Amino acid sequence: MASGLDYSPRLRSVMAGRNRGSHDRSSDPECNPSFWSDDLPGLHDPLKASVPVWSVDAASSRVLPPGKLAPERLARVLSLLPASDPTLLVGPGQGEDAAVLAWPDGGSELLVATSDPITFTTDDIGLYALTVGMNDLAVCGAEPRWFLPVVLLPAGQATVPATEHLFQQLGEACTAAGISIVGGHTEVTDAVRRTVISGTMLGTVDRRHLVATAGAQPGDVLLLAGWCPVEAVSILARTMHRPLLAQGWTSAELNDASQCLYEPGISIREPALAAARSGLATAMHDPTEGGVATAMRELAAASNTGLEVDLDRVPVPAFAARICRDCGLDPLGCIASGSLLCTCRPGDADALKDAWRDLGWPSVQVGRVTSPEAGLVARHRGRPVPLPQFAADELTRLPAA
Repeated sequence: MASGLDYSPRLRSVMAGRNRGSHDRSSDPECNPSFWSDDLPGLHDPLKASVPVWSVDAASSRVLPPGKLAPERLARVLSLLPASDPTLLVGPGQGEDAAVLAWPDGGSELLVATSDPITFTTDDIGLYALTVGMNDLAVCGAEPRWFLPVVLLPAGQATVPATEHLFQQLGEACTAAGISIVGGHTEVTDAVRRTVISGTMLGTVDRRHLVATAGAQPGDVLLLAGWCPVEAVSILARTMHRPLLAQGWTSAELNDASQCLYEPGISIREPALAAARSGLATAMHDPTEGGVATAMRELAAASNTGLEVDLDRVPVPAFAARICRDCGLDPLGCIASGSLLCTCRPGDADALKDAWRDLGWPSVQVGRVTSPEAGLVARHRGRPVPLPQFAADELTRLPAA
């Protein structure tokens, strides 16, 4: 994402022309804040939204909804796991992006590991799997090095050419990223209806540069680098092509939107590693399923803090808001790989933003970290509102493929 928000000419046209009425609601011209459009009524309005939250009490149904487990349910199942190994420095927990382990020799280098499935798309699934794993390591300050993909191919559908293409894509992506595939598993199975990759990424970090999601402290500011929701925009343009054409989108516009996977891209490796190595980041988190709103909640839960968020400063370009609206989705709850949440001390914010700007990454302060007693609050059009909550990623509400 070195070139930042360098949209293609047609996509710039979508943003500037198709979304007339959009304007910058922030008074800070340095921030590249959100672009909300007064004529897009489908955007998130916390005062009107009615988002179902699944109950997880003892009397609730045992049938789970799609997407991530609810926080209370996740805490319950994690409590059933055995005691951790003493070399485990960061283990399983809400909002933590990866595990961190000390080497037996007690040196300064640490091993970092993460696992992620790709379930929302099959297009370019190899690139998705690799990038999502890299992101999880990068927000810990770790350099990704080794990848182990588990590839599940649907029985009766998988073909030799498609499988070879997938592995060629994986190989090219690994070469470009300097990562080695050191193992994994591949099989054809009737357990899946479409190709699924679940990848394990391993990497290393010097102990001095380790950053955890749990590191935010009251008084920190909350920064967001990039814009939201890059990944969802690309997926929607690909999977909802025909319905969006009926909504008035052109093929050229949807093609440009689908290319968000590549430009600006969904990798946050560069800004995350820069923040970690600067020593200024107190916590980082990679918004994925559930969108940036869920990622904010996860960061607060991991750090045992509150948050105060200005929703009008969350950078959602007008064309991204429009494609989500036309699919009946809230952009703040859509899968958002390609953006980075980071906390730091107030006096360090400008230095971090300058470093990101030098890399071609726009950023904005979207809130601040508060005490746990203050809870999770937000402001929308100057009014206090609850921080949006989503039972599952908004994309799970789309018709099944």
